[in-house]
Amino acid sequence: MPSRSGRHFLQIPGPTNVPDRILRAMDRPTIDHRGPGFAQMAGEIFEGLKQIFGTGGSVVIYPSSGTGAWEAAIVNVLRAGDHVLMFETGQFAGLWRKMAERFGLVVDFVPGDWRRGVDAASVEAKLADDKTHRIKAVMVVHNETSTGVTSRIPPIRRAIDRTGHPALLMVDTISSLGSIDYRHDEWGVDVTVGCSQKGLMLPPGLGFNAVGAKAAAVAKEGGMPRSFWDWDEMIKANRAGYFPYTPATNLLYGLREAIDMLLDEGLPGVFARHARHAEATRRAVRAWGLDILCAEPEEYSNITTAVMMPEGHDADRLRATILDRFDMSLGTGLGKLAGKVFRIGHLGDFNDLMLMGSLSGVEMGLTVAEVPHRAGGAQAAMHYLASTN
Repeated sequence: MPSRSGRHFLQIPGPTNVPDRILRAMDRPTIDHRGPGFAQMAGEIFEGLKQIFGTGGSVVIYPSSGTGAWEAAIVNVLRAGDHVLMFETGQFAGLWRKMAERFGLVVDFVPGDWRRGVDAASVEAKLADDKTHRIKAVMVVHNETSTGVTSRIPPIRRAIDRTGHPALLMVDTISSLGSIDYRHDEWGVDVTVGCSQKGLMLPPGLGFNAVGAKAAAVAKEGGMPRSFWDWDEMIKANRAGYFPYTPATNLLYGLREAIDMLLDEGLPGVFARHARHAEATRRAVRAWGLDILCAEPEEYSNITTAVMMPEGHDADRLRATILDRFDMSLGTGLGKLAGKVFRIGHLGDFNDLMLMGSLSGVEMGLTVAEVPHRAGGAQAAMHYLASTN
């Protein structure tokens, strides 16, 4: 590829831009992962992660993708033949289902239209009908990256509680952690799944499980055969600041820096910044005369906005035009949304000017690709940003 001036705009909803502070933190020699310096760093990381997950319990770190963290969650608390309740909120909910079925779980997959989050009333009805408590877990994607829809976790927890059902609540925060308000303990979540390359602003390579007391007790009694993913072995070693196998030391350097950045800004400030940028983006989309995929305003995602293309126009052609002309990458439509939507990522280490550059690139791309739209979306976002802080 020929060299291009300026910076590439990576506006997909993850992996996100890695800040210079984190890159510099990672660019140092690897240390002895059995030495005292490593133990001190690990202790700081675990304490920081607890704040980000909103938990006083254990957070387990794996050298893995988010998919590995999914697998860890499944094999520690579930067995082949167990029944689980899942919901079709988008591509990633479907992939989690596929993994569950490969492990021999029996999945009740509630169909959805990919424009809405999990319906708490449906959770309650399903569990109320399960008189023999065959369902062992309710598995929910908090923020569905493929659709720009955020499911509301507290109403789901209340629905479970109203039935008195003992099912575990397992939540995927792969794209929401560190960007959207999330409270593992307060919301009564038993297992939370996360990863490094979204709101934590790191390269891919770290997966997380936040483990509640109920889930930890279930894991001690059952689950599936496991070694690499075993919580118990990890938590035992982590108490002293170490890992049962070689950790991803340089990524941990970066994670410590990412935690410092988030906590220095303050999590409420981080969440407010993401909400503000998301609202500016939605105002731009409406001004263009285009439709937002998410159908429920209270479920709008604050990390990505999925934009529907006008009939007869291909989103991938628009994305290719924007990449070629303006050196900006937008998220593609996944699964049954392929070619029908493009996704604007607005998360991680991101500020007003970066958002305005992104939205200006989209508006110019719509013009170049001859996609029907009204001018002025970027201006609408600019006005909103200038009038708020």
